[in-house]
Amino acid sequence: MKNVVITGGARGLGRAGAERFLKSGEWRVALFDVNEELLANTARELGEKYGAENVRWFKVDVTSQASVDAAIRQVIETMGGVDALVNNAGITRDAMLHKMQETDWDMVINVNLKGAFLCTKAVAPHMKERKTGTIVNTSSVVGVYGNMGQSNYAASKFGIIGLTKTWAKEMGRDGVRVNAVAPGYTMTEMLGTVPEKILTAISEKTPLKRLGRPEDIANAYYFLANEESAFVTGQVISVDGGLVI
Repeated sequence: MKNVVITGGARGLGRAGAERFLKSGEWRVALFDVNEELLANTARELGEKYGAENVRWFKVDVTSQASVDAAIRQVIETMGGVDALVNNAGITRDAMLHKMQETDWDMVINVNLKGAFLCTKAVAPHMKERKTGTIVNTSSVVGVYGNMGQSNYAASKFGIIGLTKTWAKEMGRDGVRVNAVAPGYTMTEMLGTVPEKILTAISEKTPLKRLGRPEDIANAYYFLANEESAFVTGQVISVDGGLVI
């Protein structure tokens, strides 16, 4: 059995990713999230479905190096190692530039960008020592093309692409692969505040005529973490239904 750490694992894309790995019967998951109650419930539900021994959860603040380092140490000690890391944790705090508060800028950058940096920094020595491992970062189509009212989110997700390509160059010689997934508009809690008419318009603009489903992104996570993508590194895989063709 291999072990994958998934940040932001309590809900949305993180939970969908965990279920995809567990469904294979070849992976155990370690779920990281700051929401302890939701995290425990998610782990219990997945454990009931796929075996409690295959699901571990850790309350982690990805913006804190101490929190991240302690959790990664626990995973290595209790599960035997980290074969894959999915840097999925992310938030939005949207506003047009002239209305955006500094606190909202800092919060999004810290969770989305610094969080990925800290988690990868924590697992990198372990993976390099073992000469194997995969990192999957979550970017966004917004990180590639920008979007009105999302300066902080776009900056964080564009930064993820830069980290992905840099880490792929740094760690490839040690057998560690690093890739990113750039989801399009996907039906998770994050889209809960978007008006229905806007979601309909986005669907109509998308060649496949629908929004993404969490399992669409989860499948990309799974592919990039497994041997089927053994010669893929430093890439950004858009999973957006063709929205930005």
